[in-house]
Amino acid sequence: MGKRSAGPSRISRRAALKGASAFGLAATSGVTTFNVARAASDTIKIGFINLLSGMKADFGQADPFVVDLFKSYLKGGLKIGAKTYNIEILMRDDQSDANRAVELANDLVLRQQCDLVLSADLIASIPLGNLADAQGVPMISTQAPWQPWMFARGSNPGKGFPYSFHFFWGSEGPLTTFIDMWNSVKTDRIVGTMFGDEPGGRGFGDPQRGLPALLAKSDFKEVSSGFFQLGSDDFSNQVAAFKNGKADIVSGFCWPKHWATFWRQAAQAGYKPEVCSVAGAFLFPTAVEALGNGDGMSTEISWTPAFPFKSSITGESCKDFAAAYQKASGRQWVQTMGYTYALFEVALAAFKSAGDPTNKDAVRDAIAALQLDTMVGPVNFKDSHIKNVSTTFLAGGQWRKSKSGPFPYDLLVVNNKLAPMIPVESDLKLLSQLA
Repeated sequence: MGKRSAGPSRISRRAALKGASAFGLAATSGVTTFNVARAASDTIKIGFINLLSGMKADFGQADPFVVDLFKSYLKGGLKIGAKTYNIEILMRDDQSDANRAVELANDLVLRQQCDLVLSADLIASIPLGNLADAQGVPMISTQAPWQPWMFARGSNPGKGFPYSFHFFWGSEGPLTTFIDMWNSVKTDRIVGTMFGDEPGGRGFGDPQRGLPALLAKSDFKEVSSGFFQLGSDDFSNQVAAFKNGKADIVSGFCWPKHWATFWRQAAQAGYKPEVCSVAGAFLFPTAVEALGNGDGMSTEISWTPAFPFKSSITGESCKDFAAAYQKASGRQWVQTMGYTYALFEVALAAFKSAGDPTNKDAVRDAIAALQLDTMVGPVNFKDSHIKNVSTTFLAGGQWRKSKSGPFPYDLLVVNNKLAPMIPVESDLKLLSQLA
């Protein structure tokens, strides 16, 4: 977990006040306490379930930094019309555990009676969304493809949900990007696939809508190893299947600890694929560094400093946002920080648009009608063809050993098929070219 930053130090006082003024946040001078005691009707509670520990702790690495940023923006309150509201953010770690996620959802919705609840974790967004819908509390989530978020809850693009909303790309995005990346290099076009048995993995591995379906429509041959349990620590069967099937591309969905075990066992078996494009496994620099030699691992990119977007609060660029985090924490930027930032951008915009942020129906309606340019690009629920969902941009990337930077690896954009406004920084390289 990343170090908790000191709050306002990441941006200049002038920039913070300028952004606050532009967005309608009340700016104050001097030192103030964030949660000033006020009448209950003057305080808005935002519940936020994220990941700070457990198997997927890297997802929440930068969240304390982002939350502290918004506390600095809001320490004078949020001005809506003639009234200024105190904003209380209740950040809760679900510890990468589904049972704890359910407990936190109950606490934030039923006991804390939050005015709005947020989630940056799929295992939390499902129970949180279900409870929020049942209790009439608006909810916004992100950091997961929209299909498992929607289909696991028994809905569909035409039906949606009463109070819960989600913004992110769809499962087809990285898969389409992966195939376009593979078409740019010369391989035997045989793909070994492996999928973790959880909502995300089942979405990517769905035979009708996932990677198997896309491969079937292309001239790539699939060597399938099916789904594996998340507690698995032996991938020798997958290694043997891919090696025997002469798969020179490996793809699918898994988490870093699974890939690290697979990669070690692949090396022991003498299996050397040319391309490894696996959703989930290579999102974070720590996962790549843990491989010993992660040079050339390829992945989907949800957000990088190279994205040409900016904050709706301060006008800060993606590049400057990442640099501020690295300076404050001493750690390399992570993809998830852009979406955590955008989650709070959307929340504040909805409160402003609602007029009365304590009116849950008004906030719900404001989210449904929202069109906002954020740190991750446009979030547009109003014009979406998927009810309660706004789809966002992604690119394809490859980790390369850093030539001059302060960190061991850099994540370079190598494919922008689905987001041509994002600049390409390099071509995809085969692993044998980087050895």
